[in-house]
Amino acid sequence: MAININEEKRLITLQTKNTEYQMKIDQYGILLHTYYGARIYGSDMSAAISYSERGFSGNLTIDREEIRAYSLDVLPQEYTCSSGGDYRISALSVRDAAGGTSCTLRAVSFQTEKGKYSLDGLPYVYDENNEAETLLIMMKDPYSGLEAELQYGVFEEKDIITRAVRIINRGGQTVQLEKAASLCLDWQYGDFDWLTFYGCHAQERNLQRMPVHHGVQSVGSTRGNSSHHYNPFSILCEKNTDENNGLCYAFSFVYSGEFLMEAEKDQASQTRLVLGIHPANFRWNLKPGMSFQTPEVILSCSSEGFGKLSRNMHRIIRNNVCRGEWKYKQRPVLINNWEATYFSFDAEKLISIAEESAKLGIEMLVMDDGWFGKREDDYSGLGDWYPNEKKLGCTLKKLGEEINARGLKFGIWFEPEGISEDSDLYRAHPDWAVQVPGRPPVLSRNQLVLDISRSDVQDYIIGRISDILSDAPISYVKWDMNRSICEKYSAALEPAQQGEFAHRFMLGLYHILEELTSSFPHVLFEGCSGGGGRFDAGMLYYTPQIWCSDNTDAINRLNIQYGTSFGYPVSTMGAHVSAVPNHQTGRVTPFATRGAVAMSGTFGYELDITKLTDQEKEQIRTQIDRFHKYYDLIQSGDYYRITGPQDPCAVWSFVSADRSQALITVVSRQITANSAPKHFNVPGLDAQKLYNAVFVLPEAEEKPLHVIEKVSGAALENGGLTIPTMQWWEYQAWQILITEA
Repeated sequence: MAININEEKRLITLQTKNTEYQMKIDQYGILLHTYYGARIYGSDMSAAISYSERGFSGNLTIDREEIRAYSLDVLPQEYTCSSGGDYRISALSVRDAAGGTSCTLRAVSFQTEKGKYSLDGLPYVYDENNEAETLLIMMKDPYSGLEAELQYGVFEEKDIITRAVRIINRGGQTVQLEKAASLCLDWQYGDFDWLTFYGCHAQERNLQRMPVHHGVQSVGSTRGNSSHHYNPFSILCEKNTDENNGLCYAFSFVYSGEFLMEAEKDQASQTRLVLGIHPANFRWNLKPGMSFQTPEVILSCSSEGFGKLSRNMHRIIRNNVCRGEWKYKQRPVLINNWEATYFSFDAEKLISIAEESAKLGIEMLVMDDGWFGKREDDYSGLGDWYPNEKKLGCTLKKLGEEINARGLKFGIWFEPEGISEDSDLYRAHPDWAVQVPGRPPVLSRNQLVLDISRSDVQDYIIGRISDILSDAPISYVKWDMNRSICEKYSAALEPAQQGEFAHRFMLGLYHILEELTSSFPHVLFEGCSGGGGRFDAGMLYYTPQIWCSDNTDAINRLNIQYGTSFGYPVSTMGAHVSAVPNHQTGRVTPFATRGAVAMSGTFGYELDITKLTDQEKEQIRTQIDRFHKYYDLIQSGDYYRITGPQDPCAVWSFVSADRSQALITVVSRQITANSAPKHFNVPGLDAQKLYNAVFVLPEAEEKPLHVIEKVSGAALENGGLTIPTMQWWEYQAWQILITEA
């Protein structure tokens, strides 16, 4: 059993294949968190809790008697309130009808269920094979009637635990939730580092490792979405942890909106981590008898370093978050016209790209921004989802049929959440735009945001997109969102409800996506928000891949894809080969290197294929053949980061589940004269099996440059491989094919 309850000791233990998570209900009804880490085989870890009087820490009072050696301010707890004498960061803050903020939660009951709980209207980790177990713990404030149902899902074989909370108002008056986090987790002991992933548009998910210091540290977003700037995924780890060794914990928020992730080291050097919806723009009115469901957090723990932790996260997202027909189905190699034409295209130009693409093995053409309304630039037309037949020179249906006739599938770009002031939609419904009455709106990319917290706006978007997908032969949708939301206001909400807008916006987005993906299951939806501005587990529930970044420079992409890989599988990363000089950086890199980097993703092209040389076109044929050959290994194999972002060479590998083969990619970031050979170890293979290693250039697999025969997996992991520097140059890529001898 994954969930074990010792009712005599009031001890609750969640067990996975390699870890245990333990809680205990004490004599006062406080739900204490006692342990999370490697397996301890049911031992009661509550004996490690220290009870002592702490100056200026509030004490528990029973029947007006103060218990001096018992303070919530220093006890490890499972879910905390912003009162009761605990002055640390908290998970729940409630304001009652009288304006008071006092709330104390006591555990009153618990139950277990076979299978995994589900969430209504929110993305979550699902359990279609009934492999998980659920634990529900009911917490109650004895004075107000407020309840908090703590929800735990345990995937024993996957080393995954999920957490969420349902807040219920059993009292007689409306209360206001000012903070309702999904996770609170305490460590009594340990000196930790915190890995977070920061960035900006076109430079997302850079790894930052910092010690957890005394005080509060946080990352988050108040931008209306999860953002380019801080990702809702992080890792807490011991000081000595690296890729292959050390204790570490992963936290992934299954939510695409505003979030706050906080870490605090307190007066007793204990560490607390809280994760949930950002409270800055959150005020939820909870009426009597109503409930509020928080989004879900995915947790995993590894005592074998970051690599094992990442592979745990990759499997759960690939198998239990991504859904639908395209979850495992081989995705087409596509070409997108954005960097080829920007807004300047018509059907004739797109058909010429399709004709050339078909000759080279490309399987889909995606028409990007500029096909609808009065959309010749980013100043107008957004929201008018009617094909501009005058610009195209034909109907959308005819264009799709012409693309199909060339042997390619047809895809299309939308930005359904955006609206231009110069649009028929805005002129008809200015109140549908997110803006504060009486003030000039704040524009970004010359556009506003549609208020999709409103059901009428949701219906408009669903209706227009459904009509287009039903009329034309469309196989793919790129779902973009090109600005943050700053002035959070809805004309459809009462003044007292405006604090609900940001979360209602996300619920609206999820409703739209659920309706469309259910109605058009054969369409492949790709998420995008200026590239990687909404790259999170929440979006992956609806779109099994996300455009990883608007930055297509192969060398910049090394770091972007490296950081992304800590929490998300390669099968979710949209990656394309683009033209040089690169449109974002001006850098010139070899065509083969651009292909090798993009191949560690969903793979495609972002250039004007009609302008390529014959040699480049031949390389496209080679790259596509190679991607198809190793598709299963790349998309579902175990991923290993072999070097870090500061290394002059980027090295990573894919290893098949049965450990019979591996594909290693090496990209030179920089070369110095007379430098030492590049040496690295190869993890993940069977130690006792013998393998052959074939060194090739990506553009010429049929011409091996170096072969090593009959070397053991143990030798590859402990002795490694070497690439002599005399045989390579800056920005060159190598690939090494490893197969059983």
